[in-house]
Amino acid sequence: MPSVFGIICLLGTAGNSVVIFTVVKKSKFHWCHNVTDIFIINLSVVDLLFLLGMPFMIHQLLGNGIWHFGETMCTLITAMDANSQFTSTYILTAMSIDRYLATVHPISSSRFRKPFVATLVICLLWILSFISITPVWLYARLIPFPDGTVGCGIRLPHPETDLYWFTLYQFFLAFTLPFVVIAAAYARILQHMKSSVAPTTQRSVQLRLKRVTRTAIAICLVFFTCWSPYHLLQLIQLSISRPTLTFYYTYNAAISLGYANSCLNPFVYIMLCDTFRQRLVLSVKPVAQELGVLVRAQLLDGDRTHYLAGMYKL
Repeated sequence: MPSVFGIICLLGTAGNSVVIFTVVKKSKFHWCHNVTDIFIINLSVVDLLFLLGMPFMIHQLLGNGIWHFGETMCTLITAMDANSQFTSTYILTAMSIDRYLATVHPISSSRFRKPFVATLVICLLWILSFISITPVWLYARLIPFPDGTVGCGIRLPHPETDLYWFTLYQFFLAFTLPFVVIAAAYARILQHMKSSVAPTTQRSVQLRLKRVTRTAIAICLVFFTCWSPYHLLQLIQLSISRPTLTFYYTYNAAISLGYANSCLNPFVYIMLCDTFRQRLVLSVKPVAQELGVLVRAQLLDGDRTHYLAGMYKL
């Protein structure tokens, strides 16, 4: 588990940093002027914040569950973990609604599909997420072990009953309800795309809409593919009094798959989004050119040094 988490942390931190840099560079280091970019950059920020807290979890795993960073950090890291699930789900839901409006109601929705409105929606979603993880804020604390050491986790007041309600709370709020909204939005989008025939003058616009929508659908599919095993096993766990070794390993694999979602989105952008690939190349190209100039200068300096050394020897 520590090795898997370490790979996820490294790949995810690098990938999401590249996404944020590429989008910000495209906006010339100002706030994004595109609604889709605002959703993408916030999704990457959510994943990056979670990944930056992952080394603490790796340290706890390597230390057999012992926590060395105090109760405040325990609450903060646990909250970042829960917040990444809720905020990511809420942003993906908002993104699917935005895609629905842009595809099915492009004219009427253009009045309020503005960067300012998208920014306001993102702020509200962050606030909603912080409210949604209230149980984590209240009950994430240090857990004493018999040998005098402590771990970090969620200590519910009445585990026998509270665990049941807390699991259902997470399942419906962070998975089921958003999934229903997202599935309905994209089903309507696909239906509209099949039935509509755009004039020749609007073909390029419709093609761009299809590309953006395809990428958004892929991101949502990756998210729910990664997190559905975890949520389903959480429900199954409620009916198991003594988990088997097979269930234990499957559960750990489901946790790893869920966390892997935080590093997969950048690869989805690179594989499916032509525009993002072009932006990435344009962002990296100046840096590569500067490095090339520096290397050429160093080679020239080296040639001069060898030449002077030869003259001195003569």
